[in-house]
Amino acid sequence: MNCNICGHIASHHFSVKIMNNYPGDFFICPNCKFLFAGNPYWLKEAYRNPINLSDTGLVDRNIHFHKIISLIIYLLFDKKGRFIDYAGGYGLFTRLMRDTGFDFYWYDPYCENLLSKGFEYIMNSKEKAEILTAFEVFEHLENPLPEIEKMLTYSSNIFFSTELLPFPVPDPENFWYYCFDHGQHISFYSPDTLSFIARKFGLKYYNLGNLHLFSAQKFSLLYLRTLKKGARFLYPFVKLNMNSRTFEDHLKLKK
Repeated sequence: MNCNICGHIASHHFSVKIMNNYPGDFFICPNCKFLFAGNPYWLKEAYRNPINLSDTGLVDRNIHFHKIISLIIYLLFDKKGRFIDYAGGYGLFTRLMRDTGFDFYWYDPYCENLLSKGFEYIMNSKEKAEILTAFEVFEHLENPLPEIEKMLTYSSNIFFSTELLPFPVPDPENFWYYCFDHGQHISFYSPDTLSFIARKFGLKYYNLGNLHLFSAQKFSLLYLRTLKKGARFLYPFVKLNMNSRTFEDHLKLKK
């Protein structure tokens, strides 16, 4: 079995029951330390509900990340630019970012936009976005490189979240992020994996724990980590100095 990231021969690492029903084999690449499902034939069943029922952290995660991304955009990027939340689920993150004052748009081919209707991103737009966010997306990708390449056609800055694979690789019962109960997580990345991907696309990789950035721009990693850590306290400053789009959007949607 060849690695989906670097092409090296991967070795079988463990077998496990997916969704308490489907036998699944996972492989580890010795070169880029990528752990992946060899043949995730169960995905059609796993995605009967695009948002899995056990994702109780969905709301808290979106609130937490919107404060971090708001602060980083405000201080390091063009805050008047256009932004995309890729695989944006129900549209919560897009709505939170627009409420803060950023021109965010939603995109998700698999999920219904419930909370940011009217602000769907037109994917054939020639205007590149300042930032593309992709939270809890990478671990769902069967073939990550083509999907990441697609993301980069929309923006050269990708903020994404995923839990890094610990080493030594945990047994199936010893890493909560495997989430074999719902079967949607099929790709697990180490820092080596993400560094390899960044190099492949000529980008820099910034590791902020469970939050990551691919970018062509040069930043201080320490500064980025400091902003992430302090976002909860500094976000009110951003909110105070931005013009919320909440009422503006209300008037637009009434027409």
